[in-house]
Formats: sequence, structure tokens, C-alpha cells
Amino acid sequence: MGYVTAVPHPRPEAGPARSGRRSLALTLLSGALGAAVALLATRQRWSEGTASVAGGAFRLTAKGSDVTGVPAALAIVGLAALVAVFAVRRAGRLAVSAVLALSGAGILFAALSGANDSSALDEQAAKASGDTSATVAALSHTAWPYVAAAGGALLLLAGLLALRYGRLWPGMSGRYERDGTPRPRRTVKPVDPDRPEDMWKALDRGEDPTGADPA
Repeated sequence: MGYVTAVPHPRPEAGPARSGRRSLALTLLSGALGAAVALLATRQRWSEGTASVAGGAFRLTAKGSDVTGVPAALAIVGLAALVAVFAVRRAGRLAVSAVLALSGAGILFAALSGANDSSALDEQAAKASGDTSATVAALSHTAWPYVAAAGGALLLLAGLLALRYGRLWPGMSGRYERDGTPRPRRTVKPVDPDRPEDMWKALDRGEDPTGADPA
């Protein structure tokens, strides 16, 4: 009568560990992509119009950085916070995750606020015409402010994921942290005056090879 050997099946991966890895990958992707998109969008043309100069129409354009410098600044802050999330633990990780989320929310708000802003073009029109009360005409806007807002939304998502799942992620410095246990001191062998190599090693350690034997 034969015997049937049972082959053990691999145990399914633990739910928290799997969720931690998935949320970590999604946070890194959305955070890095959101910061890059926001920075790229601020360098593009957000609005354009015309100003009357010497009886003619002069074309004016404004980039995102001309309209508001908040999205670019917060994108850099968010990118730094994304890296710092993995360098800290516990309360520090929560604080950095909150900074990451707030950076995304700030970009989102600033980009949407600047989508219909004409102050940058009005300032250019005043300079071009020499009239401080001049305003831009034929004003139009592009879709780039909304692209910047999308980048802010991705950073906001990364911050919320870090707040929710950050406790499951490893830290960069975890393997190098000391547990507070005193390390055993290495015993130094007495210097043998008949062995020149021992005397040189003692000199390298800053010891006096001619001193008395510690033992």
C-alpha cells in the first residue's frame, strides 16, 4: 500500500505586508509624478492677451511662475517631504506626511486660484503702455493651471497614503539604529617588545609600546 506525501503549499502573503508594499509604491509614484507635473506646469504659458501701445496691439503672455510662485515652491517642499518620509519614524513620519499632504493641497488651491488670474498680464500691460491704470485686453487662459492642480492632487494623495499606511513602511535608517545594548569592548593584547610589528600596531592605536604591561 503506497503512501501519499503531502507537499506543503506556500503560505499566502500577509495582508498588512502586501498593503504596505502597494501603498508604498503608489505613494512614491504619485508623489514624484505630482511634483514633476506641478513644476513642469509652472514653466508653461498660463494666460495671454494684448495691450494697446502707441495705437497698436501688443501681445502679452504670462507663465505660471509669473502668475504665482506658490505651486513651484510647494512642489519642491513636497518632494523633500516625500524623501523625508522614509528617513523618520513614528511621530516624525506622521508630521512629514502631513507636510506632504498640505503641500499638495496648497498647490491645488494656488493653481485653481491662478487659472483665471489676470494680474500678471495687467502688470505687463501697464509697463508696456506706460499707464499704471492700463489693463490687458482679449484675455485668454490655457489648460496648464489645471495640469498644475492635477500635480497637486497627486501630491495630496501621496500625503494621505503616507498618513494612512506609513506605519507599515520600513525606514531607511532602521538597520543602522542601535538598540541601546552596550557593545563588548575588544580586548587588546599586551605588546610584546620582541615583536616589532606589535609595537607598530600599538603606535597606530595611540598606545605607548614601552609602557608597563596592563596585566
